[in-house]
Amino acid sequence: MIKKIKHKIKKTKVRDLVPDSVVERATNLVAPPPPEPLSLNDVPQITNESIAVHREEVLKGARKYIYPLAHSKQRIVGITISIVSSAIVALLIYCGVALYHYYQYNTFLYRITQVVPFPIAHLDGKFVSYESYLFELRHYVHYYESQSHVDFSNPDAKQQLVQYRKQALQQVINDAYIKVLASKNNVSVSDKEVNARITEVRNQNRLGGDNKVFADVLKDYWGWSITDFKRSLKQQILTEKVVAKLDTTDTKLANNALAQLKAGADFTTLAKQVSDEATAKNSGGDFGFAITKNNPNIPPQVIDALFKLQPGQISGVINTGSTLEIVKLNQKSGDSVTAWHIVFNLKDISNYLNPLKAKYPAKTYIKS
Repeated sequence: MIKKIKHKIKKTKVRDLVPDSVVERATNLVAPPPPEPLSLNDVPQITNESIAVHREEVLKGARKYIYPLAHSKQRIVGITISIVSSAIVALLIYCGVALYHYYQYNTFLYRITQVVPFPIAHLDGKFVSYESYLFELRHYVHYYESQSHVDFSNPDAKQQLVQYRKQALQQVINDAYIKVLASKNNVSVSDKEVNARITEVRNQNRLGGDNKVFADVLKDYWGWSITDFKRSLKQQILTEKVVAKLDTTDTKLANNALAQLKAGADFTTLAKQVSDEATAKNSGGDFGFAITKNNPNIPPQVIDALFKLQPGQISGVINTGSTLEIVKLNQKSGDSVTAWHIVFNLKDISNYLNPLKAKYPAKTYIKS
């Protein structure tokens, strides 16, 4: 059976298998013309001009996306600047009200005044910084809060705080006048002098055995760092040097006395004649007691000089800040010495500040 079917298929023509309609459409088809051969003359040439044109077309299409992005970026920057500017203005307004109206002195405001030069007074063409006022006031407040346990938020202590505010304001104004005098008289203080004074006092065990103890004491008592202490000490030394420079009368008397001693004058006899020390006329300048390195009743500058002398030697003129002194070592005995001194009391700094204050009165920006 299968063989008969295969034989029949073989005898069937292919045309008999295609429908007549398909055959008719196929006979009506027209063959397409053969393609023309390619020529290099038809290929566009690549030149610098054509590349530039193509690049411009690409960039032109991209600009419609770039320009909105750039505009948006400028807008963001503008908004950011406006917000930051507004925040700064608001901060300055807050600080101004807190400092000049409410007289706040907290740590945040103190840090702001270290950056922004808010003035508290004006004198002789110069501004006195609010920061210097807070520097003084805050160490007063810290001392009485930590050591005397005074609560300045208590209404009973507010009047005490007012007094400290007046004291701090007067101090920074005086310091500003002293700097004016120092500038006019070519007086300055170097960091080396400050460090030498600290070493001088430390050798007498007045500042603790090491920097850590010293730093802890400063922090506990005054709320100061060692840098803060050096700043205060530098101003103190500047005041001493200004007074010594301007008090020409006592400086001349001290130098004359030293010259006489070097020429062979008797120390006790000269002390009775020229010394401003109250008992000198009777004691001849004898201290009257054994002096140790940590004696709190003797200026550290004098103690430092005494322990560098040998028995019978005489020092130069020593500036203690309030006096000019000349000392002579009598004898050493263990950790103590006995000695004589001639004292010249320097004039108070107010003698030089008052004329300057009268000539250039200070204008303050807070109520004292």
